[in-house]
Amino acid sequence: MMDLLCVERLSGCRLAERDRVIFEDMRVLQNLLDLETVYTPARNYFGTVQKDIQPFMRKVVSTWMLEVCEEQHCEDQVFPLAVNFLDRFLCRCPISRRQLQLVAAVCLLLATKIRQCQVLSVDVLCAYTDNSISPEEMRVSHFSMQMNVNCFVSC
Repeated sequence: MMDLLCVERLSGCRLAERDRVIFEDMRVLQNLLDLETVYTPARNYFGTVQKDIQPFMRKVVSTWMLEVCEEQHCEDQVFPLAVNFLDRFLCRCPISRRQLQLVAAVCLLLATKIRQCQVLSVDVLCAYTDNSISPEEMRVSHFSMQMNVNCFVSC
């Protein structure tokens, strides 16, 4: 049996120094906190924007999204990003309950395009919906959601 050891030393190699502006200037933190409100979805969209969708439906579709991510071995950041997309879309764009899984599938597709090297295919996502969504519906919705940037900018 062979032991592998890392014996490289970084002597003589200078590491980046701590940036005082980033870590000590409170304006940096304040700017990040101010920007956070722009990108955080509203929590009360069920009573205002979504008339046909209830909170338990969001829970069910989010659980479905998590199961897809786990079974497909998605990167850790895919699921939270997809749910963030879902919430940001739902707080701006009213949909019917029969469109909820379609929107969730498109959010998963977009999240994998951003966070993974291997994107979930439209056909795989349609199979996870028990083919209740056609690949053509996914492609049309995917395109329209990408074009409708207002739904993802702010709530």
